Amino acid sequence: MDVKTTQTNGRVPPNGAKSSGGKSVRVLGTASIAGVSLAAVLTLRGMPSVAEYGWASIGLYVFGAIFFLIPLALVCAELGTGWPKAGGLYAWVRQGFGPKSGFLAVWFEWVEGIVWFPTVLAFVAATIAYIFASSLSNNKVYLVLVMLAVFWGMTLINFLGLRRASLLNNIGVVIGTLLPAAVLIFLGIYWLAAGKHIAIPFSAGKLLPNFGSISHLVFFVGVLLGYAGIELFGFHAKETKDPQRTYPRAIIASALVIVAVSILATLAIAFVVPQAKLSLVAGLMQAFAAFFTILGFSPVVTQIMAALTGLGTLALISVWLLGPSKGLYAAERTGDLPPVLHAVNRRHIPVAVLVAQGILGTGFALVFLFVPSINASYWMLSALTTQILVLMYIMILASGIRLRYTEPNTPRAFKVPGGNAGMWIVAGVGILGCVLGLVLGFFPPTGVATWPTPIYVMAMFVAIVICSVPPFIIERIKKPSWFIAHPDPVLLDVDEFGDEIGRESTTGSSEIAPKPVGETVPEARAVGASVK
Repeated sequence: MDVKTTQTNGRVPPNGAKSSGGKSVRVLGTASIAGVSLAAVLTLRGMPSVAEYGWASIGLYVFGAIFFLIPLALVCAELGTGWPKAGGLYAWVRQGFGPKSGFLAVWFEWVEGIVWFPTVLAFVAATIAYIFASSLSNNKVYLVLVMLAVFWGMTLINFLGLRRASLLNNIGVVIGTLLPAAVLIFLGIYWLAAGKHIAIPFSAGKLLPNFGSISHLVFFVGVLLGYAGIELFGFHAKETKDPQRTYPRAIIASALVIVAVSILATLAIAFVVPQAKLSLVAGLMQAFAAFFTILGFSPVVTQIMAALTGLGTLALISVWLLGPSKGLYAAERTGDLPPVLHAVNRRHIPVAVLVAQGILGTGFALVFLFVPSINASYWMLSALTTQILVLMYIMILASGIRLRYTEPNTPRAFKVPGGNAGMWIVAGVGILGCVLGLVLGFFPPTGVATWPTPIYVMAMFVAIVICSVPPFIIERIKKPSWFIAHPDPVLLDVDEFGDEIGRESTTGSSEIAPKPVGETVPEARAVGASVK
């Protein structure tokens, strides 16, 4: 690939709207942003883990929408329209609490993806197995080989630029997620209407979660992970047409679809796959196979659904590969990443960060070869992913509250209704849901854990600490040479770059180590600010 560091030749594109070649980079409209949100959030992959809870999954999904998805979507809509800057959540948290907190937040977003990729890649591999031989879904060597091939293949596709990746996302969402979900929901409704036997007998009392049982409430972790990702539209702020109008419309539409599809598709799985036989990795294809076999359809139909579902999951992987990597690149404005990670290609893709992500993700994928239970490893990685995510979401929600007071006059095309009190209520409810998810993540669901609970809790705690420590180490060891001299104008807001350098160097902040006396940074000179 042609890798280079973008230079601006002393001129800063207004609001990052133009690339160095003069072409507009604002290519995403409401449909595309809604597609990004649906591709990032709506996935059939995690539904088997919630289907284990049967009818009570309805209550869990509604509970999760009230205490997580809706508050987060509302706050992100306000932050996204008030601060439509490159870096997404990094820009939001940095605006609210400073560069250190901004870097920690985007680090959480990036590192959770590395932990999470093996789980979704295993789902893809198991789904593809149903195209050829379903028994391969239990073969670890097959799983790992397909996981790595898909992972690096999607990484290379993202090197080609956002337009091509966006095309895959939109196509994948429609025929790879929405279509299989519609078929699954139709089969579930038909099954129920025809009076056929279902694996979860209905009673009104089963619609609500058992709030007195930790082993039941722990499935709330699966719901939160299923709803995660609504904030990813913020990473594409500088490529979005009229973000002040686009964001709210796209989020509202995608949120309604996500909740409805999640409930109906999860119940359809629970109707035909008994809990004792449900695989967390291949549960979706188990359901399709059961429906089509009993209804007398050819196995080819199951294979077609496997192919479509695999395509939809590829779109999911594509969104999560690129979005957080772009956010992490934005942290380079404060010298938080070494120069080896500064490389950007001519299509404004942070290729160095993507390669580093691929290497670390490969390491986690190889773990599947050494873990005795696929279900146990799948759940533990999913729970760890959720715990890291909710820590990041707490920072985003808290930023929404803080910015109401520190920057009350900043124009926001969309504001959480109810004034400051409304923001406190909405963001507070979201924070409460995040804290609940964090705590529940330390408890394994019945029938999944392979270790005693105390050891499981300690393992999860140690894993969270390991994933959280690097930003604090980086803060201590970073050098002046880490500071990026020529930021990409699409991935980073260079119009603010020089002002930020001047503020931080004159205040003596340790966020950016000062340059030698008399040396200036090109972008700082372009906007009239020098570094002392």
